[in-house]
Amino acid sequence: MHNWLLGNDIAEDIDDCTIENYEFYEGVEIKHESTTTSKANACPPPPSRAKAKGKCTTAGPIDLICRDPNPDPVPVPFGIGTPSNPPKTCLYTPPRYVLADRSKRRRCSPSLPSSCSASSPPPRKCSSVVPSPILIGQFQRIRCFKDQKVLRGSRKTTKKLSALTNFVDERALSNILWWKERMHMCRKPSTVQLVKRLDYSNLLGLDVNLKNGSLKEGTLNWEILQFKSKFPHEVLLCRVGDFYEALGIDACVLVEYAGLNPFGGLRSDSIPRAGCPVVNLRQTLDDLTRNGFSVCIVEEVQSPTQARYRKGHFISGHAHPGSPYVFGLVGVDHDLDFPEPMPVVGISRSARGYCINFVLETMKTYSSEDGLTEEALVAKLHTCRYHHLFLHASLRNNFSGTCRWGEFAEGGLLWGECNGRHFEWFEGNPVSVLLSKVRDLYGLDNEVTFRNVTALGTATQIGAIPTEGIPCLLKVLLPSNCSGLPALYVRDLLLNPPYDISSTIQATCRLMSSITCSIPEFTCVSPAKLVKLLELREANHIEFCRIKNVLDEILHMHKNPELGKILKLLMNPTWVATGLKIDFETLVNECECASDRIGEMISLEGEHDQNLSSFPVVPSDFFEDMECSWKGRIKRIHIEEAFAEVEKAAEVLSIAVTEDFMPILSRIKATSAPLGGLKGDILYAREHEAVWFKGKRFAPTVWAGTPGEEQIKQLKPAIDSKGRKVGEEWFTTMKVEDALTRYHEAGAKAKTRVLELLRELSSDLQAKINILVFASMLLVIAKALFAHVSEGRRRKWVFPALGESSWSENVKPLRVENRMEIVGLSPYWLNVAEGSAVNNTVDMQSLFLLTGPNGGGKSSLLRSICAAALLGVCGFMVPAQSASIPHFDSIMLHMKSYDSPADGKSSFQVEMAEIRSIVSGATKRSLVLVDEICRGTETAKGTCIAGSIVETLDAIGCLGIISTHLHGIFSLPLNTKNTVHRAMGTVYVDGQPKPTWKLMDGICRESLAFETAKREGIPESIIERAEGLYQSVYANEVIGGKIDTKLEEFCSTGFNNFDRFRAQSSSGRVEAVDGTGSVNNMEVLQEVESAITLICQKMLVELDNEKASGLADIQCIPIHVREQPPPSTVGASCVYVIFRPDRKLYVGQTDDLEGRVRTHRSKEGMQKAYFLYFTVPGKSLACQLETLLINQLPSQGFHLSNVADGKHRNFGTSNISSEGVTVCP
Repeated sequence: MHNWLLGNDIAEDIDDCTIENYEFYEGVEIKHESTTTSKANACPPPPSRAKAKGKCTTAGPIDLICRDPNPDPVPVPFGIGTPSNPPKTCLYTPPRYVLADRSKRRRCSPSLPSSCSASSPPPRKCSSVVPSPILIGQFQRIRCFKDQKVLRGSRKTTKKLSALTNFVDERALSNILWWKERMHMCRKPSTVQLVKRLDYSNLLGLDVNLKNGSLKEGTLNWEILQFKSKFPHEVLLCRVGDFYEALGIDACVLVEYAGLNPFGGLRSDSIPRAGCPVVNLRQTLDDLTRNGFSVCIVEEVQSPTQARYRKGHFISGHAHPGSPYVFGLVGVDHDLDFPEPMPVVGISRSARGYCINFVLETMKTYSSEDGLTEEALVAKLHTCRYHHLFLHASLRNNFSGTCRWGEFAEGGLLWGECNGRHFEWFEGNPVSVLLSKVRDLYGLDNEVTFRNVTALGTATQIGAIPTEGIPCLLKVLLPSNCSGLPALYVRDLLLNPPYDISSTIQATCRLMSSITCSIPEFTCVSPAKLVKLLELREANHIEFCRIKNVLDEILHMHKNPELGKILKLLMNPTWVATGLKIDFETLVNECECASDRIGEMISLEGEHDQNLSSFPVVPSDFFEDMECSWKGRIKRIHIEEAFAEVEKAAEVLSIAVTEDFMPILSRIKATSAPLGGLKGDILYAREHEAVWFKGKRFAPTVWAGTPGEEQIKQLKPAIDSKGRKVGEEWFTTMKVEDALTRYHEAGAKAKTRVLELLRELSSDLQAKINILVFASMLLVIAKALFAHVSEGRRRKWVFPALGESSWSENVKPLRVENRMEIVGLSPYWLNVAEGSAVNNTVDMQSLFLLTGPNGGGKSSLLRSICAAALLGVCGFMVPAQSASIPHFDSIMLHMKSYDSPADGKSSFQVEMAEIRSIVSGATKRSLVLVDEICRGTETAKGTCIAGSIVETLDAIGCLGIISTHLHGIFSLPLNTKNTVHRAMGTVYVDGQPKPTWKLMDGICRESLAFETAKREGIPESIIERAEGLYQSVYANEVIGGKIDTKLEEFCSTGFNNFDRFRAQSSSGRVEAVDGTGSVNNMEVLQEVESAITLICQKMLVELDNEKASGLADIQCIPIHVREQPPPSTVGASCVYVIFRPDRKLYVGQTDDLEGRVRTHRSKEGMQKAYFLYFTVPGKSLACQLETLLINQLPSQGFHLSNVADGKHRNFGTSNISSEGVTVCP
C-alpha cells in the first residue's frame, strides 16, 4: 500500500484548487490508494494525470514529488479498545510523494536535494497517527474555503485554498474519533437522526454547510469551539440568555442521556442543537455525570452591555462523576449534596500480581495497591464507582501466552467485570502515564502534582461487598442509622486491612467503650468537598459553619481528659487515611486559629444584629426576598457601610411609597362603593422585584382637586427590565422608581461585598487545607469507631488479643505467633444477645481438613472464621466470647465458583484459576479458607487434585480450613505434617442423623444427601430409587466397614436452626414532646442534679443495707446540645431526665439511652433538648428510681410532663419523704 500526501505547505500556494477524493489534515493522510509492485524497495512512479480522480486548476502544472524513496513502515495503534475488541495496529508507511506546483520550483534553491526541491519551505514531517477505519470515507474533499454552500448536491467554490481554516491536527483527530465511537452507541431515534447531520471535521461535529453551522472567527460557534478544544473529552454547555446550549456532538449527548428535546425539532437543514433552562442545570448535569460524562460549563459575563454586542463568555467550572458543579454556590443559602468522589482507575500487572491505581482529581492524590489476586481486583472494581478506566498493555500478556486477553486462564474474571464498560489502553509507566492521562482528561496543567496516599497492607475482601444470599458484614458492624462517610471508611478498612495500625484502632475502640462523658455529634464533612469549595472559593456561610463545627469538636475533644486520649490515638489512623502527617500540637493550634478566623467573619447561629428592613407601607416579603440572599452571612461589623446604605435606601423607598401611593390608597378606602367600585393596593411584584401600585377605576371622572388627585396624575404604567408594559393594572411614579433603583443598587453592592468577604475567607482557609482535611477525616473515623463500639457492645462482641506484629502497650499480644484461638465463635449475622446462635471454639495451629454433612455448618463456620480474623486485623470487635488472632499478611476465602460462558470457562476452570492465585500468594502468615474443593469435576481426579493442594498448603505452613465431600482423600498417601482432621458433628434422633453444627475432631462421612433432597421437595419416588441404587452399589463398602460411622453417634448442643432467629424490638415508652425554645440555664441543671441525687441516694442506701449489694453512688452525667451518650451506656440500665423547651421535666428509664435520646430529639422542638442521666445495676432498680423521681421531683418545686406515670408503676411509692436525706459525695 502506497500513501499519497497532499501537503499543507504546498497547498497554500495553489490557487482555486478543487481536488476530489483526496483528503489532508495537518499532514495526516486520509485517503489510501492500494497499488501492487514487485519491488518492495523501489519507489513507484507518481500516478499519471489521466488516472487522477480530481481536477486541479492552477497557474502552472502540478507534480507529485518523491519525498523519501524508502520510508520505513511504522506500527501504529488506532481506535478505542473494548474488552472484546482491543485497539488494533497497522503498518503505516510515510508518503513518498507530495503535490507541488511546477511554477513554484523556480523559487527553490538549487542546492536542495531533489527529493524536496519541489517545495518551499520544505514539507512538514508526516504524522504517525492513522485514523480509525470508521473515519475513512467521511472526508470526501479538501476543505479549502472559508465558506461553502451545498445546493441540490452541487458545490460552489468562491474562496482560495490559502484561506483554509477547517483543518484538524493530530490531537484533535484522536479526540474526534473518541467522540465518534460514542455517537455510534446512541440508540434513541431522535438522537440517531441528529447524528446523521454531524460532520467529523471539527471537535463540535458541525457541518458548516448547514444552517447556523458557521465557524467563522468571532462567531459564537467559533468561540465555543475554542473552549471545546481546551477540554475535548467533556460535554460543553454554554450559557446563552436563560438557557445552556450545546451544539453538534454535545447536543446529541444531551438528547440521548439527559432526555432533552433538540432545538427546532428534527429539521434536516440545521445543525444539531439542544439545551436546558438555567433552572434545570443541576438536573441535566446529574443526568450526564450519572452516565459517565464530564461537563464543561461556560457562563456569560454579567456586565451591562448594549444589546447589539454579544456578551463575553468564560469557563466557570466543570462537573465530573463524583465532583459536582459548584459555581455560584457561595451566594446561595442551601447546601449542595456532594457525592463520594470517583477516581480514575488504572489496572496493570506486575511480577507480584495485579496492580490497581486510584487517582482522585479533586484531592490531587493517588494510591497504588500491588500484589492483588484477580478475585481481589474484581471485588475492588465491583465496589468502586470510578470515572474512567485505563487498562495497561501488560494485561494482554496473560498466563496462556495468547494475545487474546481474557480468553484463557488469567484475565477471565477481570474480563467479565470490564465487559461492556468503556476503557482505554495505555502503555509506559503505570503510574506516571496514568497521572499524565488524568491531567489530559481534566484539562490540568503539567505543573499540577499529585500526592501519594498509598496505604500499607495487603488487600482482601469478605463481607464488605453486598451480594445476594450472602450475609453482609458491613451491616452488622455499624448501627442502622450510621451511614455515609463513616460507613465508607469502615468498608475501606475491610477491603484494605490496616495491619500496621490495627492495634491503635483497637486501643482507640477500647477507650471509646469505657468512657463515661458525653461525646460530640461528630460533624462529617467530605474532604473532597472541602478541597473543591475552598480551591474554587465557592464555600458559602453554611459550609463555613460546618467547618467551624468540625474544628470546635476537635478542640472539645482536646479539652476533655477522656476524649483527649482518644484524639491522640486517632492521629495515626487519620494519617493512614489521608496521607498527611501532622503533629498533634500543630493540629490543635491550627484548628483553634482557623475556628477563630471563621468566628470573626461569619455570622453564627444566635446572632441577631442583622434584622431585615421593615416599614409598614412596604410589603414585608419584598425586603425578605431582597435581603435574605446576603444578610446573616457576614458579621455586620465588616460591612457596616453597606448596611447603612441599604437601610437608608429602604427608608427612602418607604418615604416615596408613602408620599406617592398612600394618598391614593386613602382615597380609595374612604370611598365606599358597591361591587365594581374603586380598587387598589400597594403590592410586591415578585417577578419584577418591585413595589408598585395595583388598581383599577381609581381615577376620578371629574378632577376637583380632592386629596389624592395630584398623586394619581403622577402615576405611569409600570414597565419591566426590557421596557415593556407589565399590565393594565400596575402603576408607579418616577420617585418610586428612583427609590427602587437606589435600593437595588445598594443591595447589589452589599451582596457583592458579602461574596467578596466569603471568597477572601476561602482563600485564607485554603492555606490550612491540610489541617481541615485532616480534622474532617479524623471526625469521620471517630464517628465510625464510636458507632462500631456501640453496635459491638449491643451484640456482646469482644476485643481480641492481636499478634505481636501489631502489638501496642494497650493491646495484649499473643503467646504463640502462628496460632488462632476463638472461644464462643458465632456467625456474625446472628445476634448473640438474642441467643439465636450456636457457638463454636476454634483452636487453629495448622491446616484443617474439614468434613461434614450437607447443611451441617461447614460454609457458615468458614465464613465466620474469616470474618472474625478480618475484624481482628482491622482492630474491630469480633463475634466471640474471647479471641486471639495472629498477624495475618493475607486472608483468602474461596466459597463457590460459577461458570463464565462469556469467557468460555466452566465452573471448574474458574475454581482452578482462583485456587492457583491462592496457592501462589499464600505464605506461612496467611489464612486460607476453601469451601468444598474440586466439586466441579470427576470424583477420582478431583480428589487427587484436592489432595495435592492440601499437601502444598501444608508445606507452606499457613493456617486455614479446606472443606470437602471427597472422602476418598483420606485414602490417599498424602505427605502432610501439620494437617489435622476436623468434622461438623451429627447425632441420631429417632434413628435419623441430625446435624449439631458443632466443630469436633475426626472425620464425618455422612452427607445427609437423601435427607437434604427430601427436605427440599424432591419427590419421594426419586428418593426411594436413589436409596436403592446406593444400596446396590455401595452395600459391600458399608458392610466391609470402609465407611466410618463413629462420628454419627456423637452429640452435643450448640447451633440452633437459623429459623429461630427473630428480631425482637426492645420495649420502652417514648413520650411525645411539644413546645419551642431551649433550656440552657446551668443553674436549673445543677438544681435538678442535686434534687436527683438527694432523692435517689436515700433509696440506694436503704437497699444497700438490706441486700448488702454495694450499690454505687448516684453520678449524674449531662448530655448537652449536639452531644450523644457514650457507648458505655449500651446495654446498661439508665434513668434519664429531659429538660423540655416548655421548662418541664420528663423522667424515663431505658436500656438503650442512645436510641431514646435520638427518638426524643427527632420530635418537633426537641432538637436542642438537654439530658441528665445516671446508670444503675439492673432494669428493676431503674424502674423504681424512675417512679420515685416522678413522684418526688414535684415536691421539690419542679414541673413534670409525665406526673401521671408515677401512679401506674409497680415500684416505688408517692409518700416517701425526702426529709433528712443527705447527699453523699
